[in-house]
Amino acid sequence: MKIIRLLLAAAAVFAFTGLGEFAAAAKKEDKPSLPIPPSVKDLSQDNTYLNEEQELSDLQPSELTKELLSTSKAKITNPRLIRMLNETSVNKSLFSIGMRATVFLGEWPLSYSSDETSANWEYQKVNTNFFDNRAGKSIYQMHYVQEAHKTVRGGLSVKLPRSEEVKQMVLKEAIQRTNLPLAYATSIGNGTKQNDIYNVAPKTAGYLSAFAPAIHEKGRVAYGEVFLVLTGSKRALVIKNMTTKKVSAWIPISNHLSFSFRSVRQP
Repeated sequence: MKIIRLLLAAAAVFAFTGLGEFAAAAKKEDKPSLPIPPSVKDLSQDNTYLNEEQELSDLQPSELTKELLSTSKAKITNPRLIRMLNETSVNKSLFSIGMRATVFLGEWPLSYSSDETSANWEYQKVNTNFFDNRAGKSIYQMHYVQEAHKTVRGGLSVKLPRSEEVKQMVLKEAIQRTNLPLAYATSIGNGTKQNDIYNVAPKTAGYLSAFAPAIHEKGRVAYGEVFLVLTGSKRALVIKNMTTKKVSAWIPISNHLSFSFRSVRQP
């Protein structure tokens, strides 16, 4: 009986430790992989404009799509192509013995491979607050207040075939690599405030500038002509005339601003 109690106690300790490690790992995964400087603030709770959350659903391939993807020598991650394959129905038939058919499905961007992910914390200036304290005799405490609605946009640096599909693949990769709320367009609403204090000394003028940060993603997109080949009861995807194109994109970080303050004697 004593041995059983010891085993139960050990199991409880192991379970508690395991859960703790799992929670710690999950918490760690929620942290951005890029170090965020202290000048960058999260305004998701303060923004007077409600930005829509960018939801990139992880499209699950059907059994037929899984079978087809496994036959392809090229990696395929394009969600739109996977969706089209999900909607495809190819029935195996007793009468298909000896049948051969090739169906051209079009030229598609197949996958995106990232080469570099970096951040520009001052991608675009969105606001400047100014206070002239040159005639003052005491320190003036300055706060950020957004003076006008501002929308910041990103996008691909070059024109590519089926660019919307490329943008979605690049965005998904960037979100996975940074764990940041990214979107190709984000807005800061008029009247948005942030409570940090910036001291403007007497006989000086203070400038508080706010910048929208953005992620710069660089990589390569694989293109290819996609064929569905039926040989008897076998079904396969064949990719021909593959090409690779370099691509880069700027993707703003939603609901985040980077602040820069300076106090000068001559404005």
